[in-house]
Amino acid sequence: MSRSYQMLVFSGTANQPLAEEICDQLEIRLGVATIKTFSDGEISVRVNENVRGRDVFLIQPTSTPANEHLMQTLLLLDALRRASAARITVVIPYYGYGRQDRKVEPRGPSSARVVADLLEAMRPQRVLCMDLHADQIQGFFHIPVDHLYAAPVFVEYFKNMRLENLVVVSPDAGGVERARYLAGKLEAGLAIIDKRRPQANVAEIMNVIGDVQGKTCILYDDMIDTGGTISKAAQALKDKGATKILACATHAVLSGPAVERLEASVIDEVVFSNSIDLPPEKRIKKITVLSVARLYAEAIRRIHNEESVSALFS
Repeated sequence: MSRSYQMLVFSGTANQPLAEEICDQLEIRLGVATIKTFSDGEISVRVNENVRGRDVFLIQPTSTPANEHLMQTLLLLDALRRASAARITVVIPYYGYGRQDRKVEPRGPSSARVVADLLEAMRPQRVLCMDLHADQIQGFFHIPVDHLYAAPVFVEYFKNMRLENLVVVSPDAGGVERARYLAGKLEAGLAIIDKRRPQANVAEIMNVIGDVQGKTCILYDDMIDTGGTISKAAQALKDKGATKILACATHAVLSGPAVERLEASVIDEVVFSNSIDLPPEKRIKKITVLSVARLYAEAIRRIHNEESVSALFS
């Protein structure tokens, strides 16, 4: 490494397999930390490495249970800072509370901003995220935020499938730019689902904008939570004459009846990244998980060496 101080990588319990994969790519070992939960629910952490003067990266998505994983992150950041790490970058493959990015009703919070304030209070020097639900979350921090995208991993996967008559579909108007990027890389058409959401976790599909008759469709979103939106969108595409339907999303939140809904849906395959550690009971035959470890490892290497991260996507 070109920096005068050595890199160290640590992980909480949220997604240790991804952290280990990243370390394998970097050809270093994962740092040792002890995390315990007391009988009353309090969390205790201890960093079992000398981090004084080191360039430290803490990898921890704030996925379910979000509050527990967030608290682990805060305590580990504090421990690393008090142990005199030279620089700390918090790596958040999935940013919990990201959908609560603005005040939507009177006397309500901006929860994504609250999480940013909590993290920043622990004084890391940098944040590394992936596919934030809302781009403005980057502006909630007063420290540098590097924003990665899983799209290159999906592009490589779908190119290898050699799909024909391909259309990339955004399941709502807010994801059009994301879908347009993937469509451009795959030289595919673009369609949009006109969706109305009367309440949280409830979606009503209204119309399909674009030609999907006789096409292979890829529904592309940043996350799949309860599976209701993506299942209804897939059915709408099928009703409009789509012959094959795939879906891909960066974050496999998969809460509540999501797995059962995907299993029962007309979707042929669902592709996720491993930003969230998917337990074995949720890895049904329809689900394919692609690793973003190589992408993260290269971003971490570039941050450590003070090189451009955005060049990864040029």
